[in-house]
Amino acid sequence: MLRVAPATVRRMEMAEVALKIPYLQLLLRSYGIGDEEAADFVALAEEANRPGWWQRFHDILPGWFSMYVSLEGAASLIRSYEPHFVPGLLQTEDYARAVLHSGAIGQTRPEDIERHVALRMQRQQLLTRENAPRLWVVMDETALRRPVGDTDVMRGQIDRLLKASKLPHVTLQIAQFASGPHPGTYGPFVLFRFAMPELPDMVYSEYLTGAVYLDARAEVATHLEVMDRMAAHAATAHRTKEILRDLRKEL
Repeated sequence: MLRVAPATVRRMEMAEVALKIPYLQLLLRSYGIGDEEAADFVALAEEANRPGWWQRFHDILPGWFSMYVSLEGAASLIRSYEPHFVPGLLQTEDYARAVLHSGAIGQTRPEDIERHVALRMQRQQLLTRENAPRLWVVMDETALRRPVGDTDVMRGQIDRLLKASKLPHVTLQIAQFASGPHPGTYGPFVLFRFAMPELPDMVYSEYLTGAVYLDARAEVATHLEVMDRMAAHAATAHRTKEILRDLRKEL
């Protein structure tokens, strides 16, 4: 009916290519979908085909991270565990620049670093938009004890965390050294939840040269259980603010 190769249909079904509107209209007609519902499907497809704001950073944005930025913008809840650095959504420009200068992403050209910093700062706008997602972060004390940049950079970063912790939709917890090991010590990961119940939770886990996206129910459930146990194990949000203030005084 579409007069295309089976491989083309497979790529459409796997979301490896944009869905062409004429193909969609033919399929909906063959499925017997009514005009009103078909119009809704077409509107969704047209919206999905529009490039996201992050596409203008395509020159420095790895393909495996583009999906992350898309999921981040669509999520209603973002739960994150970070053992090494302050999460990108809560970094200051100076802190982000210092992290990138360390070569953590494998690109150290000044122009590339500034583009990455600009991308990171624009991502943070989702925390101040209307209907902002809930952000719940568990961060190891290591991330705050390891100096990034000079003392002024670290002071500014802690001030940024204290400011963010006042937002009603942001929860920040610190896993202290004194509390011992916890089940999330394997590495950082992020769990996304979406407002539409039809969309499953998704877990993002990054490694040196790429990332994996998990949506299998068993895998997501395991990560969710670990996240819950870490949150119960870490300092409360109120205690975390006290820890941050104490760290600020030490600098």
